[in-house]
Amino acid sequence: MMNIGIIGCGAIGTVLAKAVEDIDEIEKVYLLNTISEKAERLAKDLKKGIPKQDINDFIDDVRLVVESASIDAVKEYGEFVLSHGKDFMVMSVGAFADKKLMEKLIDTAKTNKCKIYLPSGAIAGVDGVKSASGSRIDEIMLVTRKPPAGLKDVKYLKDKGVDVEKIKKETVVFEGSAYEAIKYFPKNINVAVCLSVAGIGVDKTKVKLVCDPKIRQNIHKIVVKGGFGEITTETKNFPCPTNPRTSYLAALSAVATLKKIVSPLQVGT
Repeated sequence: MMNIGIIGCGAIGTVLAKAVEDIDEIEKVYLLNTISEKAERLAKDLKKGIPKQDINDFIDDVRLVVESASIDAVKEYGEFVLSHGKDFMVMSVGAFADKKLMEKLIDTAKTNKCKIYLPSGAIAGVDGVKSASGSRIDEIMLVTRKPPAGLKDVKYLKDKGVDVEKIKKETVVFEGSAYEAIKYFPKNINVAVCLSVAGIGVDKTKVKLVCDPKIRQNIHKIVVKGGFGEITTETKNFPCPTNPRTSYLAALSAVATLKKIVSPLQVGT
């Protein structure tokens, strides 16, 4: 039996916490949120949920801490969690676009003999990219299509004078590296950094972001070319009911990663 902590009780944190109810290997799930009332409300719907107002109140009683809040939360809690010898699951993978932060967290994990887990999120094919990295990867291209609701209130677009609600046909709103993508869309395209970490890095991975008013799903198409051959995947995700910026599959990938951690059978690369 083990206990876990969840930082962030939004769309992903809620899906994960509710899934824990059916995972026999987990006894308790501690819930931490900036607005403590949110953690308290979620805990009331759970048998295993325990709301806390400070990570120090549960860090010694858990084996794993899951970040499902924000890039800032990764920066605030990552080193602390790992320095206590606890495994750390990161949902806001965009934080790893900061190479110094990633190296610091990896070094801390090595020193304290614990692990960092990066779920594949809202895309398919990360396992194939990891395998392909053992050969030569020449190119990785991610094309993400989102409905206007998934790009609402993005500062980068507002500064560019782009009103997504007025877009009538599919429009490319960004094209550049994964590093630039996560800088300008920190809550919208974490998958780009996950893909980059598995492959050729944030500077070489190319990203195109399209706003398409004719779709309701978040669609991610990945093309990878190299010495191994070619990989092409396309994932059409329904958004989480409570947050159109988050793909439901991203939340499910957190659940799958947690089940993999507690399972004796490991499937996939």
